[in-house]
Amino acid sequence: MMPYAIEVSHIRKQIDDFHLGPIDLKVEPGTITSLVGNNGSGKSTLLKLMMNLVNPDLGYVKVFSQSIYGQDESWKNLVAYQPQTIIGWNVFTGNALKELISSLYVNWDDTLFDKLVDLFNIPLNKKFGKLSQGVQQKLNLALTIPRNAPLLILDEPTSFMDIPSKKILMDVLVDWMDQGDRAIIIASHQIEDIRKLSDYLFVLHNGEMIGNFEKEALTESYKRYWTNTLLPNDPVPGEVSRNHQQIISNQPEMTEAFFQEQNVQWTNRTALDLEEIISILLDKPIKK
Repeated sequence: MMPYAIEVSHIRKQIDDFHLGPIDLKVEPGTITSLVGNNGSGKSTLLKLMMNLVNPDLGYVKVFSQSIYGQDESWKNLVAYQPQTIIGWNVFTGNALKELISSLYVNWDDTLFDKLVDLFNIPLNKKFGKLSQGVQQKLNLALTIPRNAPLLILDEPTSFMDIPSKKILMDVLVDWMDQGDRAIIIASHQIEDIRKLSDYLFVLHNGEMIGNFEKEALTESYKRYWTNTLLPNDPVPGEVSRNHQQIISNQPEMTEAFFQEQNVQWTNRTALDLEEIISILLDKPIKK
């Protein structure tokens, strides 16, 4: 069995009055995991913990079975990280940044960099600080993805980008994944990014881990029912919420078996949209 691309175990972190954790997450090569959560849920903090930019209070992180702590920092060659905010680049042109960053990565792909510059129409002779936020984001991605590390970590990668550019990025990431045993972790609020790319959704709520869900299984497990008879006052097995004679269940087999036993007639059943499922998970966090 191949080692996990990243293994986060029992991570906890206290920052002022915010507490993150405990967090447990294992990401397999060949998969894309989206970090999903409310504002301030700890997504960016978790990514910084993965990159050893923030020290945990408890727990540990391994990248391809290698600890990220200690003197040996060779694990950094296995990760390409694009933070949400870039500091210190404003005075450099795209060309200067490319020369600097490409020299640090032995597997740097010049061809892919040139392709991204062309696709995104990035002016490399302008200083980073003179570019619009959208173009800065495109340049940031063009300087991150070609590092060709087997683990790619992106924090809100489509922020400030227009719709055509988002589509280009989605296609680029799909192609990039096809090149080998690679993994991507994305922190995003963009439901289309999550829907199109994700294999797994790792859900956080106010620093608490709600769960790591396989996307297809998650969307299959949530159903909305309309009934033509009154629902019992007691909760129905699988019930997540109800509104008069409408009920949402995350265990449809149990719900339908109950309906049959209790002679509750239902007239329609539909699947929930992924965005609505995420909203339910964040509105009603799972109690531990």
